[in-house]
Amino acid sequence: MPNPRHALGERAEAAVAEWLTTRGWTVVARRWRCAAGELDIVAFDGTQTLVAIEVKLRQTGRAGQPLETIGARRLGRLRSALGRFVADAPTPHVSGLRIDLVEVRPDGVGQWRLRHHPGIDAW
Repeated sequence: MPNPRHALGERAEAAVAEWLTTRGWTVVARRWRCAAGELDIVAFDGTQTLVAIEVKLRQTGRAGQPLETIGARRLGRLRSALGRFVADAPTPHVSGLRIDLVEVRPDGVGQWRLRHHPGIDAW
């Protein structure tokens, strides 16, 4: 039987990918994996910066704020995975690299509330 939390997380990631696309971003990968870890979404923003988007779903505040869950160790893994993505995938015209966080919360009526934290790490 599939894990309902896993399915909810996938729906949240799909909602974020759609939301980014409506804002002019180009999604190039979802749930990309390598030895360093997984990138939820990889996309180009409007300035040709390649962005790894970490999606954090929270149904309550019990697990802490999403931004608080991204420590130095997690950022290091995301950096390594994004570097591997650039090395492995054809990514022409990259003007920079960045890691963003999008926190997702269900609003109780079948919609999502999204909050974008751009540039939690950039180089």
